[in-house]
Amino acid sequence: MPNKDKLILIILDGCRYDTAAAQCGFLNHLVEHNQAVLTKVQAEMPSNSRPLYEVLMTGVPTYKNGIYTNAYSQRSTQTSIFQLVKNSGGTTGAAAYYWYSELYNRAPYNIREDRIQQDADQQIQHGIFYSEDTYPDSHLFADANYIINSDSPDFLLVHSMNIDDIGHKYTAASKEYQWAVNQADNLLGEFIPAWLEKGYQIIVTADHGMDEFGLHGGNLAAHREVPLYIYSKKISRELPEIVKQLEIAPLICSLLGIKPSAEMVGLEIAVEG
Repeated sequence: MPNKDKLILIILDGCRYDTAAAQCGFLNHLVEHNQAVLTKVQAEMPSNSRPLYEVLMTGVPTYKNGIYTNAYSQRSTQTSIFQLVKNSGGTTGAAAYYWYSELYNRAPYNIREDRIQQDADQQIQHGIFYSEDTYPDSHLFADANYIINSDSPDFLLVHSMNIDDIGHKYTAASKEYQWAVNQADNLLGEFIPAWLEKGYQIIVTADHGMDEFGLHGGNLAAHREVPLYIYSKKISRELPEIVKQLEIAPLICSLLGIKPSAEMVGLEIAVEG
């Protein structure tokens, strides 16, 4: 990558916008003091995890990318951010749920071989993957920190599952769900300052939200409205009130200084060169 801009994408699986705005004291503190910006994202449908992982990584809607449900465990056929970074001479990494390994490295996931991956030929070159929804966020962020310190990837995906797991068990109306979002924010307060000091731009968002029945997948605001926090000097302080989820992939490309794929939509967020 010519200019070596770096970026970390943090996905808080199942985190709805209003709960993040209410419970994420660390993230919102940086917004309040003009160190970051916050806006709302409207997720694509179906508002389920695997289809939206593909949307976030490729900027291609479901009817084109063919990942319709969580049961679609095949490799992606689209050009991902990982591939674009690699094509530009950059390096990639992920600390994430195993579905990302299946989408962009190899499927099906085999815990004996795929838990930790170091392979320059893969789209995700430096990977630590987990396969249990209860895998602690504290461990997940520590995994990400290890990859950053050992491999310094130009693009790193960090994908947390605890909020979604708690939401399904107790619903978004529960104190447990509020705690899970609050706890993720506390953990990010331990890691994000160090990552910013290393020169990374950071995006924090979610794939989908959660409703009062412990569900997502449909068209409710609780399912589709998720946060978008951006920590980058390249971003204007004025953002649209709501951003389409399809814009996140080309936004990442712009912040990294690489050309988006031909399938990605036009970008409405202003990014400085």
